[in-house]
Order: sequence, then C-alpha cells, then structure tokens
Amino acid sequence: MMCKQAFRRAVSTAALLAGALVVTACGGGQSGTTNAADESAATRTVTDAAGRTVQVPATPKTVVALSEPTLDAALALGIQPVGTTAGRGQSGVSTYLAAKAGKAQIVATVAEPDLERLATLRPDLILLDETVGAKRMIDKLQAIAPAVLTAKLNEDWRKAFTVTADVLGKGPEAQKWLTDFDASVASVKTKLGKNAGATVSVIRWQNGAPSVVGKGVGHVGSTLSALGLGRPAGQQGESSGHSEPVSLEKLDTIDGDWMFLGALGDRTAGQQAYEEAAKVPNFTELGAEKSGHVVVVEGSAWNSAGGPLAAQTVLDDITRALAG
Repeated sequence: MMCKQAFRRAVSTAALLAGALVVTACGGGQSGTTNAADESAATRTVTDAAGRTVQVPATPKTVVALSEPTLDAALALGIQPVGTTAGRGQSGVSTYLAAKAGKAQIVATVAEPDLERLATLRPDLILLDETVGAKRMIDKLQAIAPAVLTAKLNEDWRKAFTVTADVLGKGPEAQKWLTDFDASVASVKTKLGKNAGATVSVIRWQNGAPSVVGKGVGHVGSTLSALGLGRPAGQQGESSGHSEPVSLEKLDTIDGDWMFLGALGDRTAGQQAYEEAAKVPNFTELGAEKSGHVVVVEGSAWNSAGGPLAAQTVLDDITRALAG
C-alpha cells in the first residue's frame, strides 16, 4: 500500500513540475445522486473572473485558498481550507483569521505559491484572486486541481465574496451573511449620535511612517460609507495601490475626527506602531490625537485585501469606538 501511495505522489509531483495539464473528471453535474461516491464525483461548470471555464466539484471537500479574501470567505461560510497563504507582511495566516483557520497549512505567500507543497495536500479545488502573485501561475495550479480566479484586483468585496461562495456551492449562505451584515450596519448607524457624519482616517503605521489604507469600495471604505462617515480629502476616491505612503512633513493630511491606526499584524503590533507614531512631533499636533480619538486596531483585518470577516472586524471596531 505504501509503495503505491509513494508512486502516485511521485507521478503527481512530476506532472506538476513539468507543467502538465490534468483534465478534471466530470460526474453527474448538478443532477441527483444516490450515494457518497457519486456525490463526490459530481461537478459543475463555472466561469471565473478571467473568463475561464472551469469544472469544479459540486461539493468541494479539500479546498486550498491562496488569498486573504478567499480564505476569509471560506471561513465565513463554515468551510475549513487545508491550505492557504501567509497574511500580507506576516509569516502565518493573517492574525484576524488565525483562530478560525485551524491547522490550514501555509503553501503560499502573497507573492507566489509553493506548487510542490501545495500538490501534496491533494486539493479538489483551488481558490485565488488578483490580490496575489499566484494569478500568474494559474495554468500550473490547474494542473494540480480545478483553479478558480474569483475576483479582479480592487473588486468590490461583496461581489468577490458572492462569487467565491457560488464556487463553493454556498450561494444562499453568503446572501444571508450579507443580509445580516447590512442589518448590523443599519443598526450601528442609528447609534452614532454625535459621531454621525464624522471624518475617519484609516492609517497603517509601518517603518516609522504612515500609509493611507482602506480607500475605494473595499471592506473598509464601503463600510465607512454605508455608516455615513466621511474621509479626509486625501483618502477619498480609489487607491492607486494597496497603500499610499504619506510624508512625515504632511501628517496634517491624515488628520480626522477619528483615526483608526494599525500595522501589518495583530493589535499588539498596532499598539507598538502607535507608540512609535506618538513620538513624532507632528503626530502629537493632530486633532485626533489631541482628542484621544486614535483607535488602535488589528491591522491584519483593516489592511488586508478584505472579505466578510474583515468587514465584520471593521464594523465591530467602529461600533466600540463611535457608538459605544
């Protein structure tokens, strides 16, 4: 038995490294099945964000999520991926997802996947999007298992979540999640009181300087907008990248009624970043700092590419600070 397994593993890895394309087997599509074997073999066809037609399992069992948004979405839907990516600027899973991710193995970074290590997990579905370098290797990923690009870069997080859920066969569950989230947003909006319409700055402090994050229709920007909260002039519109550095000589441009500040990591990393920022003379002159309105957050959620659980974290932090 062990010899056969070793042989199959060697063949799989050799085929992967040679870039061979494995054609996924099709079962009964979405038609009814009467036993576990038939159900496991059933597939259906999806069209991904790159316009590719992919045969995916009707009921995926062994999922690898190669981006923060796809991991976030899978976990929100109760699916436990066996493999995933390290969080942006982190060695392990994004800290805001770590507790839910369980024993998911790290088989990629934001820059690239480890194809050989990924192949040993024998996934039946691989999820990724344009926030990670794996997008450039989708043909090689397809040689391991059906690989689906769920979203383009800077895609609306709600759409990305919905598409990912559909690929996972969890469309209704995603719609319920979004309905419940919208109800929570509406409720919090009524409790903002004197903070209604406040200007909110969102900053990542890293390596001694700030960067603006959370612009556009991502999970931060869209949640703030839905709550009726404003942004400083320099934080409006779409972002030119994941983050936009700000010169220490122009710190006044990041001021607001409130500032949510974090680093690439957990809340402890954010607290260390805040203590560093507080030593900068110009920072101590900001209105938000003088008013005690700088809120340290778990930057891995606020600064991530985003997903439903990240959006919920943002809403929870805003609720405690502005509606508490």
